[in-house]
Amino acid sequence: MSKKEVIISNVSEKHNNPIAELVQVACHFDSDITLESDNRRINAKSIMGIMAFNPSMGMTVNIIADGSDEQEALMAMEKFLVC
Repeated sequence: MSKKEVIISNVSEKHNNPIAELVQVACHFDSDITLESDNRRINAKSIMGIMAFNPSMGMTVNIIADGSDEQEALMAMEKFLVC
């Protein structure tokens, strides 16, 4: 299991549909990917979960990846959220 804390940048400025695109990034990997913030935990591969989580600029988020490609998944998620 790998974990990284990031602060979200202005994702909506860089992407046309940030919620759907974030889910697409997560779905490229076999690893389980979870986002955590303020006692909330969601599956990053769930569009409904991401919508409820509502990742926004300035929010501190822990990205947790667990699986065979966890390092690659962690880097891709961080790249997307930090832009």
